[in-house]
Amino acid sequence: MGVLYDYFRTTDDATAATLMESLGPGGPTAVANARLGVDAIDLKGIDPDITLAKLVGFVRGRDWINLRSLWYEDEQEGPGMMSIDDVTRDALASIITAQMPELSARWGQIDELAWAGPLSEDEMLPAIEKITALAQRARDAGAHLYCWWCL
Repeated sequence: MGVLYDYFRTTDDATAATLMESLGPGGPTAVANARLGVDAIDLKGIDPDITLAKLVGFVRGRDWINLRSLWYEDEQEGPGMMSIDDVTRDALASIITAQMPELSARWGQIDELAWAGPLSEDEMLPAIEKITALAQRARDAGAHLYCWWCL
């Protein structure tokens, strides 16, 4: 069984924590819609501290992300939530369409994604497009990025 990861944006840690307490078992993407003010994407298996950090490293030359654990129901199995620093948000938001194919090809070669063999060069494009767009919306709104996870 893999770990589920939903990435979402909101104005601050308190609002993110309130959202976590009101969620059902499905995570932020299960309730994502404009009426509820939840802007979330599902990136199953893309953990922020290693896999996403490697994408960020390709963009800014440093594959470290400052994460803070903000909430969890069970420390081992979750669900839980982490905040992602604004430097990472801005690095992801800075990705332009012309960079995406090369980033997809490189990212698809990392061990965490290519454990069963290298991915096709364009296989990670949808994930890059989704996380870039979410980061851009967060940056433009002055909001922050968060990651919800659950086993």
